[in-house]
Parts: sequence; structure tokens; C-alpha cells
Amino acid sequence: MNFTPIVRPFFVRRADASLKCHASRGEMERCQRKILAYLLRQGAACEYGKKYGLGEITPSEDIYSFFTSRIPVVEYEDIRDLTERMVRGEKNILWPGVTRRFAQSSGTSGGKSKYIPVTEDSLRFNHYRGGLYTVAHYLRLYPDSRIFAGKGFILGGSFANEVKDLPAGVKVGDLSANLIEGINPLANLVRVPARNIALMADWQEKLPALVKASMGENVTNISGVPSWFMTVIKEVMRAKGAEELHQVWPDLEVFFHGGISFEPYRMQYDSLIDSTRMRYMETYNASEGFFAMQCEREPGRMMLMIDGGIFYEFIPLEDYERGSLETVPVWKVEQGRTYVLVISSCNGLWRYMPGDTVKIECTEPYLGISIAGRTKCFINAFGEELMVHNAEAAIAETCRRTGAAVENFTAGPVFAAGANKGYHRWLIEWSVRPESVEKFADILDEELQKQNSDYQAKRSHGIFLSRLEITEAPAGLFERWLAATGKLGGQRKVPRLSNDPGLIDRIINI
Repeated sequence: MNFTPIVRPFFVRRADASLKCHASRGEMERCQRKILAYLLRQGAACEYGKKYGLGEITPSEDIYSFFTSRIPVVEYEDIRDLTERMVRGEKNILWPGVTRRFAQSSGTSGGKSKYIPVTEDSLRFNHYRGGLYTVAHYLRLYPDSRIFAGKGFILGGSFANEVKDLPAGVKVGDLSANLIEGINPLANLVRVPARNIALMADWQEKLPALVKASMGENVTNISGVPSWFMTVIKEVMRAKGAEELHQVWPDLEVFFHGGISFEPYRMQYDSLIDSTRMRYMETYNASEGFFAMQCEREPGRMMLMIDGGIFYEFIPLEDYERGSLETVPVWKVEQGRTYVLVISSCNGLWRYMPGDTVKIECTEPYLGISIAGRTKCFINAFGEELMVHNAEAAIAETCRRTGAAVENFTAGPVFAAGANKGYHRWLIEWSVRPESVEKFADILDEELQKQNSDYQAKRSHGIFLSRLEITEAPAGLFERWLAATGKLGGQRKVPRLSNDPGLIDRIINI
């Protein structure tokens, strides 16, 4: 039975309500100030809030000015001791009560894991609301959808972690594992696989179990990280002897994806899935919070979720690079500019930098953003300021022009030595190798110049920067490196760009 026509009006109303928060800058300000007031009330009784006097605001004070004057902008290392105390079961540290869930994430910030609190408030007001809005906007955009005529295949991580002697009831693992375990039991009626399979930690056992659990189901939608799902899809097709994914799941209509850019993988998905029957919807759901989702048919920008328990601030990227941490709120951002993201959230993160940079794509009819990259994941060794979104767009276009497909990649600088100029070195693992790697390198260098004017200037006539070079990675190298560094699975991902010239050699040495 197709339940979509029955539930669609409910979802569309939620989508419309989310858009109303973006009706004007004044409405965005009203919504965000309401969230800030809620956060201050909750935080005032916590150790962190008492330290900075969050309960001392007077009726005459401007709440935003008060907040920014009291609380410092921080990174994870500034609060590591506090979150680890929370993991050990201490209460009222960053958020009221005892937090029993933590999203373990290493991202691109060093070797040690981060333990991001996942409070009941953050699940209710943020993560699950973000998932609801994502489906709501999809149904608003596609009235012909039959998404609830079958089941959703949600690919999640596990609670595998290296924390010893966890207190009873405290769980540490991938964000997706926390979301799957805490979800309303009714949702399990419309999703696969079963929870015990979804939360398996050993991927050698998990992958065949996922295939067995899903290949006989009527899957209408899939959700997960593109790189991980590609592996699962190939195994499902192999097991069924299928040449095209719709031969396995005839009613499959949409992929809700996030975690990494989809563009480098688009050609691979198009080669396995009939693109005329498939839709793709991007989400921005990090360990620290669900920030944005696509609400238009065309990709390229996502709507910032400003009514999801998070107060947002933004540091202009050029100011951040000069050492400034001065912020602007949602209602004062400028279209076309790139900012460092700062959040205060109902998971107890206060003026926290997740490490992401975002570009403001539009301010009307809604506040639309795209992910520009990471504050610590870019190359600026020669003044080229190459960002992740530049690299991903360039490699996607190069794959299109050459017929190649990239499984994984990272890039870093090689500094000038003697008479040799500096250049960028790319380590690439192919899923489809180009006919000529040298030609691929030529086109990639050309596309990078199209994407980034600073890189183009440095490459002009080869005066400052030589053409990039490609090192081919053997199959599975990146997964082996992630496993060796304790970063395999879930929210863990390969740093696309790094200013560290030794990163590629360390990966190769695995």
C-alpha cells in the first residue's frame, strides 16, 4: 500500500513552516533570538554557564550583545576536558542533566577522537527535525512521489569506540548509530535493515548482512554517505546479478546524501542507476548538528535550518585567516561571502567552531548555503587558497571529460626545492582509471584554474607554481589508512586537502 498521499499533506505543512522562518531578515532574527533566549535559560544552571554568567542578563540588555561579550569562541580542544567529564557521567557540565549519548568523530582535526554530546534535546529539536524537514521538502517538490510505498535503506555506523570503562547507560559511537538507536520505533516499520544489523561494528560481517537484509525489500529511498553507499550498492547488484540498480529496487526514487560532496561520485551513480528515475537531495548533518538541507530541485545550495535548536554565527573567512574571531549573526550575513561557521546548540556546544566554512549562496527567498570546505582542510601553501569545493568541482568535471571515476582522493603541497617550483600532489584511487593519467592531470589542472582565480594566478605561465602531479593509489589504500588511524566508518572521512606536505607519504606508507 502506498501511504504517501495520506501523509504528504502533513509533511508539506512542515516544509512550508520551515520556509516561513526565512520570510525576511527580520523573521530570521526573531527566530534566532528566540532560540538564543532558550539556550541561555538552559545554560545558566550548568557549570559552563555559571562560569561565564549566562544567568546575569538584565531586561534592558540586548541578548545577542550580552551573549557575545560573555562567551568565547572555541574549538574542540578548548572543551575536550569538559566533554570527557560528561562521557564519564558527570552532570550539568555543558547542558542540564546527564548526557548519555556521544557522537565520536575525528573529522580532519588530528588523531584523537572528538566526543560530541548528543542530548535528548538535540535529538528532538535538531537531528530528527532535520530529517523530517528533509523528507518534507522532498515531498513538497515532488507531488508524484511514492516514497512511502516501500522502505528507506538507511546506512549507519556503530557504537565501536576506544573509550574504556564507560558508565552504565552511556554510549559512544557514530552519530548515525545514535540516531538509529534512538529513533521512534514506528520508523522501523518503514526502514531497513533491522537495528541489530544497522549497528554492527565489523564491516566484513556487516556488508553481507546489509546486502541480505535489503536485496529482497521494496526500497524506495536510500540515505547515507555517497562513498560508503556505493560499496553497498555494488555488492547488492552483484548478489542479484543486476546490471542496473532499478533491476533490484524498481521503485527506488531518491538518495538523501551527506557527509561528503556528491559531485565526485555522481558519474559512478549515474553509471549504475537510471538517472531519469532517480533524484538526489543533499543534507548537511554533522556530528555537531543538523545544519541544512536541500529544498530546491536543483542542487548547489541548502536551506539553513534556523529553527532547529541552534544559534548561528559567522566569521568572515578573510578575517579568520588574519586571526580575528569577530562574528556576525544570521541576519547580517552577506550573499556571496564565505564564512567560518560558529554554533551554539542544545547539545551544549557554546560558540563552537565545527571547522567548516560555508558560502552564503542566497539570502532570498531563504538563507541558502553551500559547504565551502574546512578551516583546516585547504591548501594555501603558495597563496592559492584552494578550497575543498574548488577541488571537488574540478575533479568532477575532469572525470566527466575523461570518462574516469575517482573512488577517493587527497591533495597537498610539494614545496619548491632548488630550481624546481612548488606544485600540488594528488593521491587518487580510481574506480575507473582514465586512459591517460597525464592527460587527466592536464585537464584537472585546467579545471582548477577555472574554479579558483588565485590558483589560476599562481599557475600563470608556470612562474610561481608548476602543474599538479598525480600519484596513483592502490585499491583500498584510503580505507586501510583510515582503519590504521582509528577513523574508519561513520562520520570519519579522508581530508580532501591539506597544507601538510607529509600527509600523502604517511598514507602511502600504510
